[in-house]
Amino acid sequence: MIDAKVSKLLNEQVNKEFYSAYLYLHFANYFTEVGLAGFANWYTVQAMEERDHAMLFVKYMQHNGIPLQYEAIAKPEASLLSHRHVLLGGLQHEQFVTASINAIYESAYVVRDFRTMQFLDWFVKEQGEEETNAADLIKKLDLFGGDPKGLYMLDQELAGRVYGPPSLVL
Repeated sequence: MIDAKVSKLLNEQVNKEFYSAYLYLHFANYFTEVGLAGFANWYTVQAMEERDHAMLFVKYMQHNGIPLQYEAIAKPEASLLSHRHVLLGGLQHEQFVTASINAIYESAYVVRDFRTMQFLDWFVKEQGEEETNAADLIKKLDLFGGDPKGLYMLDQELAGRVYGPPSLVL
């Protein structure tokens, strides 16, 4: 039996992961509109990953008898003022998600819910990678984005990102 607080937090995380997908599709649309198809591709792949993260939480909950309560997914309200602003918003959002997963982990730890902690281990590692990738993208934009040729090359690099489903096995 999963603790009520842990169950509530897991349900909330499903919504946060689906929101993340919406947010990244919003970012992808911005980059499509400004003609940076590689950046748009990077965020489209990111959105697919976030959708899959939500589904991993759903499957975990289903396999453990935790009732799912789907909530409305908020519309992304992020103001997209510049390329850097979008990337910074992505980093800040990943930090928010990391804090949310850490809060679930902490709640599971308090009630000695080792199964949920083990499930979350993959997400803890994944969030470290997500934050690093987002920060690295900002660094690259800062280094190369001011030069049209550099921005073009960075956009071409990001166009090469392909989707790969998560390797977490439930």
